[in-house]
Amino acid sequence: MRIAIYQMNSVDRSIAENTALFDQICANAKAGGADLIIFPEMALTGYNIGADRIKQLAQSRNGAMVQGLKIMAARHDIGVLCGFPEADGEQVFNAAAFIDATGAVLSICRKAHLFGDVDRAAFSAADTLCPLVQFGDWSFGLAICYDVEFPELVRAYALAGADAVLVPTANMLPYIGVATRVVPARAEENEIYVAYANRVGVEGTFEYCGLSCIAGPNGIDLARAGGNEELIFADISKEHLSQVRKSLSHLNDRREDLYP
Repeated sequence: MRIAIYQMNSVDRSIAENTALFDQICANAKAGGADLIIFPEMALTGYNIGADRIKQLAQSRNGAMVQGLKIMAARHDIGVLCGFPEADGEQVFNAAAFIDATGAVLSICRKAHLFGDVDRAAFSAADTLCPLVQFGDWSFGLAICYDVEFPELVRAYALAGADAVLVPTANMLPYIGVATRVVPARAEENEIYVAYANRVGVEGTFEYCGLSCIAGPNGIDLARAGGNEELIFADISKEHLSQVRKSLSHLNDRREDLYP
């Protein structure tokens, strides 16, 4: 399977403008052989745009934003994972829609760990871990930004049978260590792939640090973006996953008697 990540430039655009841009990016990703493309956290609306604006823009999972993603996924015959603000009654969640190549919604993931005032002022936290998603013969865990920084969350996915964890993010300076150290460590310690889709550019007081990556189950980069807008690709394989799991043994060697 080939995964693409769109490291987007955080220019202030309308939802319609972002949707049109993402439709073209889907076409580019498909032309590059991708089966799945990952867009960043809150990609459709912007992230650091203020709680009031997020509340105004938020839509239900049946709203026009997700419908637009479904249309572009089916049009380009490609899976899409993309962040958006999900309205559910009086609550708003920092969410991501995972849609298959037929345009069917496989999952709506909600962010579990809220980061600072930017999240807490605008969003409610998920009260459950997002279930694993089956995409072809791959089992994917979904996490949003800060979630991947908690080893328990990624380990829970690994123990549940995930082959990879997919992470739309909006990570800013000075926290480059998340992309360069934490993400590869999560991959290696859990013997899974981790795909981390970030932003670049400036949005409000945030300067996003880029460095989107796809880390192999041994922690080695398969693809790594720099500090500019970029579309990156990496191939993941069950054979490589199996080979790595024969050489690493973190999961098998855990001492559950010491830390149940």
